[in-house]
Amino acid sequence: MVVFIMQDMGKMLIIFGFFILLIGVALYFAGKGGISFGHLPGDIVIRKKNVVIIFPIVSMLILSLVLSIVLNLLGRWFR
Repeated sequence: MVVFIMQDMGKMLIIFGFFILLIGVALYFAGKGGISFGHLPGDIVIRKKNVVIIFPIVSMLILSLVLSIVLNLLGRWFR
């Protein structure tokens, strides 16, 4: 019984590592392409003398969509 749990945990760690690698590669190439997370069109930036306030609305919507899809796929795969 313990062997199966360890195998499942190992599989899960490999998958999470793969997704972290994909996210890192996507962020690397997005930065080279001029796409900056938190500075997308639709994100609100308020600049005053000594204060900058950023409301990354569109960035959070995109992040929420991507995480929902990934977690949904992982949930279906481990069921």
